[in-house]
Amino acid sequence: MTCDYIKVLDLVRDGHWDASHKGIQPYSDELSCLIHAYLHRVEGDMNNAEYWYRRAGQDKPNNSLGEELNRLYRLANGLKPRE
Repeated sequence: MTCDYIKVLDLVRDGHWDASHKGIQPYSDELSCLIHAYLHRVEGDMNNAEYWYRRAGQDKPNNSLGEELNRLYRLANGLKPRE
């Protein structure tokens, strides 16, 4: 079973935090962890966000939520993120 990253990102973009969180919870691959981290940034739970960034093997990025969402869409579409 693989995650539909775009569906999860669309849900959070459209304001459906709970549904997007439920959609990402079963997965633990790198991109799923990054999306999970982003969701907790949106929620304002920075400790939990940092935990998920660590699980993804990355530091919490120094960017806005909008920039991070765009980066995640690029990753989900198989494009190299712009730094």
